[in-house]
Amino acid sequence: MSRLPHLPSPATPSAATPSAAARAALALPGLLLALLLLAGCGSLLGGGTTQATRIFDPAPRLQSADPAWPSVDWSLSIAASGESSLLDGQRLLVNPGGDELQPYRGAAWARSPSSMVEDAVLRTLEDSGKILAVARQGSGQAADYRLLLDVRRFQAEVGGSPEARIEVGAKLLKVDAMAIVGSRGFSVRQPAAGADAPALAEAFAAGLGTLGHDIAGWVLATGQAARTPAAPTRP
Repeated sequence: MSRLPHLPSPATPSAATPSAAARAALALPGLLLALLLLAGCGSLLGGGTTQATRIFDPAPRLQSADPAWPSVDWSLSIAASGESSLLDGQRLLVNPGGDELQPYRGAAWARSPSSMVEDAVLRTLEDSGKILAVARQGSGQAADYRLLLDVRRFQAEVGGSPEARIEVGAKLLKVDAMAIVGSRGFSVRQPAAGADAPALAEAFAAGLGTLGHDIAGWVLATGQAARTPAAPTRP
């Protein structure tokens, strides 16, 4: 009877030579640590956690009525809008120079610029005591005149000395005749104490107060002039 050839027994893995699975398991903690360090670097470079947004709602710094403003016995409704959804959005827009506009990172308005401008004019007229009644369009109140406001600029200028810049076009409509009795552009550039968001918001609050005062005085004078019959001319 012949003997079977001797076959070598399977090699037993050496304790000093780990298998592929063991090597992968040993490398995993190091890989995770590297990924965590990379994520940390990303956040430092601005690619990590999104910065929390601060919301600002600048209340207009109302100015006292000019004694020269006429007292009127007519009513007014106010309707404001923006030239575009970008300009009338709730992002705080910054002009670093030229024609470029950028959103201020981490800052936003509580309301649209057109709403803030409308509020400034409305509150100035209400506090003046010079007008019979004033309300926002759509309130249901009948009005003799309608003030149409078009917000053209509402931005922070930071290319030089920081300032708030607001530009508005205004038209006064006589409702019964459906005729424009006056139109004018208004512009305010209010210096800011700094280029940080709180300082810019304070500048907008002061600028809105000035703008509301200027528009209110113009509305009262223009509306009253259109309502008062012209004196007959002598032959």
